[in-house]
Amino acid sequence: MFKDIYKNKKVLVTGHTGFKGSWLTTWLVKLGAQVVGISKDIPTNPAMFEELNLESKIKHYQEDIRDLPKIIEIVTDEKPDFLFHLAAQPIVSTSYSDPIETISSNVMGTTHVLEALKISNHKCTAVIITSDKAYDNIEQVWGYKEDDKMGGKDIYSGSKGAAELIIKSYFHSYFTKDDCNVRLAIGRAGNVIGGGDWAKDRIVVDCMHAWSKGEVVEIRAPKATRPWQHVLEPLSGYLNLGQALYHNELLHGEGFNFGPRAEQNHTVEELLIDLSKYWDFKDVKDAYKVTGNIPFHEAGLLKLNCDKALFHLKWQASLEYKETIAFTSEWYYDFYKTDKNILDKTLEQIAKYEDMAREKGLKWTE
Repeated sequence: MFKDIYKNKKVLVTGHTGFKGSWLTTWLVKLGAQVVGISKDIPTNPAMFEELNLESKIKHYQEDIRDLPKIIEIVTDEKPDFLFHLAAQPIVSTSYSDPIETISSNVMGTTHVLEALKISNHKCTAVIITSDKAYDNIEQVWGYKEDDKMGGKDIYSGSKGAAELIIKSYFHSYFTKDDCNVRLAIGRAGNVIGGGDWAKDRIVVDCMHAWSKGEVVEIRAPKATRPWQHVLEPLSGYLNLGQALYHNELLHGEGFNFGPRAEQNHTVEELLIDLSKYWDFKDVKDAYKVTGNIPFHEAGLLKLNCDKALFHLKWQASLEYKETIAFTSEWYYDFYKTDKNILDKTLEQIAKYEDMAREKGLKWTE
């Protein structure tokens, strides 16, 4: 997988203790990488990072990406072959209650990673992760392309759009010089679901918390539509982008969207009904109730156009909607209801995902 590009390579992951970061770290370890992680804390309780005992499998730095001297020290000392920057304040509701935390993490944190790469200037392939919310969302139905306008009407979107401007300005100011040894690209993805997420104000997390205790989950916006995708989908895109960027300097400075198949746009209510089928409810009405309480602005529709990733990287999503639902519910059900080792379950799902992608003949698996 990925032509063994990560085997025996040193790979630095920022935000490795988070939901996506823990899955990425696990996959990289499986691929034979020497993983170095930077995170300021363990963000949730429980946390996938702790449940999988990932600290024993990698080199773990508990540092804040807003501490510029420390980030410069780690990058220059470790000199990673690859860097995946995921560290961020990822919760939309938190951006309303604590805008300074959100802006300082998402904008200045990204700036510090870029500054550290600039100063170290060792040979490094860097994939900087932002978000689909970096786009100025005008609810267009055909999906956002990589050259669409950045920005947003809320603090979270604004922080991601601002990070994109910083990446662009750093790229043109420092990373296009003849003596620059760093190659970088940007990955953008939307909402992801999957086992091991326990962050607040996320619908799947709320469901699993409630259903594991036999309770009814409350939902705010049952008709809101999202392009649901399993966490392994964008991670396969990031890893594919890292591999392609390592070999192809023409991708230097480019941004890529990674999203699910077009038919995976489903409402929140549809998602809950399908997830609940794995939790032994006799009547789906016992699984959820609608409160109608929406405390902050939420986009009705936000989807990405991923044609560029298909054209340049031969990448496309692997899972159908029903497979995404199965992966997600089965992971949580085993965690809460069975004695199965959850690291084994996670590795099984990664292996199954790889096999399914190969079986479907997806070009990026070659």
